Amino acid sequence: MEIHGSALVTGSSRGIGRAVALELARRGFDTIASMRDPAAGLGMEQEAAGRLRVQRLDVTDPATFDLPDDLRVLVNNAGIDTPYLPVEHADMDDWRRMFETNVFATVALTSAAIPTLRANRPSVVCTITSSSIIAAVPFFAAYRASKAAASAFGDSLRVEVAPFGIRVVEIMPGPVDTDMFRLSKGDPDAARFPEYRKLADTAAELRRAHGDQRVVECAGAATAIVDAIVDSSGPMRYGCDPVSYELIDLWRQSDDETVFTLTGQSLLDHMGQGGDN
Repeated sequence: MEIHGSALVTGSSRGIGRAVALELARRGFDTIASMRDPAAGLGMEQEAAGRLRVQRLDVTDPATFDLPDDLRVLVNNAGIDTPYLPVEHADMDDWRRMFETNVFATVALTSAAIPTLRANRPSVVCTITSSSIIAAVPFFAAYRASKAAASAFGDSLRVEVAPFGIRVVEIMPGPVDTDMFRLSKGDPDAARFPEYRKLADTAAELRRAHGDQRVVECAGAATAIVDAIVDSSGPMRYGCDPVSYELIDLWRQSDDETVFTLTGQSLLDHMGQGGDN
């Protein structure tokens, strides 16, 4: 992909979004780092040496959508999570908030951007989902469901916009050192329910022993993400860290029951080695 024109990244105030916006600017795109509170982007414009501007955009409020005429790259990064609870104890308001941001807002902004991206082809829609949608991760049902919905949205979008010269790219991060990741490392929310304490503690133990030891910095993930965006001959789905690379490879080489056996069933087997609740 030739590098010219504008790129817009949502949720750019911190974490992966901030790093991707800075990396796109470093590569030569005129980058809009969008966020709900532009004050959170203090210093980004100076860091990008004139290739980036901070702009207010709330993905849940279409009235704030302001897309540049030369837009060629849209990165749907903005997202939220909620407490990781058993489905039995699901908070439906949390589920609705999650889908409002992680799914409906992604659809709304992408829909608004398609005419401009078509006019500036070749162009790219890149959506950040999660490699957790591949694995049977307990207590992540709300988060995984919202990201899986965004992933399925991308599958259909890919076919619809390919004739317009618009590529669809999905990034499926694993453990990346973001605020959201660090918050999820605390005591598991599900452990406060006695009937789920053992599973919650076992899942947290395995995560600390494996995933947490392989976390990558946001800048490294951003380099991989922008590589994927500009790789015109690549696939739709990419990882950006060692754990996501392994999960995507497993997913591509296995059927769904094999993936469950190696992820969800493995966790249950490990839990069986422990003591009683």
